[in-house]
Amino acid sequence: MKKVVLLFLTVFLSCFKTDEYLKIGTNVWPGYEPLYVARELGYLKDIPVHIVEYSSASQVMRAYRNNVINSAALTLDEVILLRSYGFRPVVVLVMDFSNGADVIIARRGIETLSDLKGKKIGVENSALGAYMLTRALEKAGLTVNDVKIVPLEVDEHLNWFKRGKIDAVVTFEPVKSKILKAGGRVIFDSSQIPEEIVDVLVVEKEYLDKNPSVVKKLVNQWFRAVNFLKENPKEAFRIISQREHITDEELNKAYAGIKIPGRKENRLLLDSSKPKLEAVARKLLKIMKEKRIISQNSIDIDGIFDGRFIEED
Repeated sequence: MKKVVLLFLTVFLSCFKTDEYLKIGTNVWPGYEPLYVARELGYLKDIPVHIVEYSSASQVMRAYRNNVINSAALTLDEVILLRSYGFRPVVVLVMDFSNGADVIIARRGIETLSDLKGKKIGVENSALGAYMLTRALEKAGLTVNDVKIVPLEVDEHLNWFKRGKIDAVVTFEPVKSKILKAGGRVIFDSSQIPEEIVDVLVVEKEYLDKNPSVVKKLVNQWFRAVNFLKENPKEAFRIISQREHITDEELNKAYAGIKIPGRKENRLLLDSSKPKLEAVARKLLKIMKEKRIISQNSIDIDGIFDGRFIEED
């Protein structure tokens, strides 16, 4: 039996050169699941693609930096961070937007964003957390100088909130639901800044230039899997829930807070001549410099978006 399996793998791998393989790293997140649905349904069987799941985004970043993978599902700030390390990741697909999944929750007595002035706000020390808070404060005519920032890891959010050590927190599921049960209330969420908190698929430019047809085939199968998710939610949820070990109810909550854009919207977002996401990327870059997440004065993000792999409907 072992000889048969070995022979199969040898024949399969010989179909493609090693440098043709697109090795995609992801962490666990429902927005990335159409990739795994596509794999489960056999949509990727004729494409030299290998998907590697890591337990955290930091592990995905480490694998990319170590050249273990040449493609990844990332947030836009992580793409910019890779650029600051000297890599050339190119965004070829917008996988999902946070559409209410990221929130600012405050304790009783804080009714509006304006009430945050002078208050202590817990937030992860990340570009994404800083961006979310900055955009929320802008809506109220405030800046980060008007509040007291308390750097907190996500696993500290609930405890600090319950103990009254912070007045509000920038967080997301599953912590979001727990803090709401503890008496918090949402005063701002990512649906109020549509298309700004985003997950994307990147491919390293060197691979992209050599194997554009592989990337195009993968992107086509992504949209095929997204359609399957819409048209056959019960079967798709079975695949996803078994993989992620979560209930349908938890999946429904997760998908209620994200939006998966279609082909047309993707083309507008990534169009190389005037990509809609460029303004978001430049604002993120500014925040990352201010927070000293990156130190370089000049980071090239020109050519970071490429929508040519997305075909018409």
